Amino acid sequence: MRKIISLLAVLAFAALSCSALAQPFPSKPVRIIIAFPPGGGVDIVARVMGPKLTEIWGQPVVVENRPGASGIIGTEVAARSAPDGHTVFFGTLGNLAANQYLYPKMPVDTLRDFAPLTQVVAVHFVMVAHPSLPAKNVKELIAFARTRPGQINYSSSGPGGAPHLGMELFKTMTKVNLVHIPYKGSGPSFIDLLAGHVSLTCDSLLQSLPYIKAGRLRALAVLGGKRSQLLPDVPTVGETVPGYELTNWFGMTVPAATPRDLINRLYGDLSKVLQQADFRERIEAMGASVVGSTPDQFGVFMKAESEKWGRVIREANIKAE
Repeated sequence: MRKIISLLAVLAFAALSCSALAQPFPSKPVRIIIAFPPGGGVDIVARVMGPKLTEIWGQPVVVENRPGASGIIGTEVAARSAPDGHTVFFGTLGNLAANQYLYPKMPVDTLRDFAPLTQVVAVHFVMVAHPSLPAKNVKELIAFARTRPGQINYSSSGPGGAPHLGMELFKTMTKVNLVHIPYKGSGPSFIDLLAGHVSLTCDSLLQSLPYIKAGRLRALAVLGGKRSQLLPDVPTVGETVPGYELTNWFGMTVPAATPRDLINRLYGDLSKVLQQADFRERIEAMGASVVGSTPDQFGVFMKAESEKWGRVIREANIKAE
């Protein structure tokens, strides 16, 4: 009986894959699933890409926000979707590389359950503070935090996301005690930061730059290996804390059973958007760099990032509260 059930399961999987092959693409609206609420960096990039993909495919491209459980809900929804190209998952470092090390009962193995399409952007991060925080740079933040251990809080998009990882790595390397206040996405995190309910965060320039320019938030440092052209006077964290570096990334994947010829079609169409000069200019003006790696390159990158952040999480003993 067990052999019969297994055989039926294999046949059902094969039928699903064959139906995906037989179905013309696109034959209906395409949805881009994001595992966070509207307003965060990945949401911003998706909504810039959506209209351009609509032009190429002749079908509506719908950005579908499925937040909850630190990105796990949306990730699982996407992984369990039909492998017919009509559902694309737009993931981040957090939910494509780090969550599996933070949550022992993850329902999805991202390296097994997704097929990579392309890394869309490298996302430059900045540490920003509410103006009420006395510190004006990283050195002053470290000094101030050491006089008030456990009294300064920081927000994040949720446990395991790049904002959480960036701040926990900073805490480990500087031996300061900052309190993590997780939110269900960068949008809600910034609402409370702007209101002064939390003191600081690490997040993308995509999200932060307008508030920095308006004087509503203070940039303490950028997290990458070099200064940003958009904030040339703002130092890197590494200039004060040698060896510190974090660059987030967003990438597109599809369910693992998606046929290879359809993956190639999707990648080719995504590449057309990523190569458009007006798209690149708009994204770079917001503080990210367009990448556009091949599916194979992105697969190798995802695996390397997973291994890297797995080591960081273990060594820094980072926990998902």
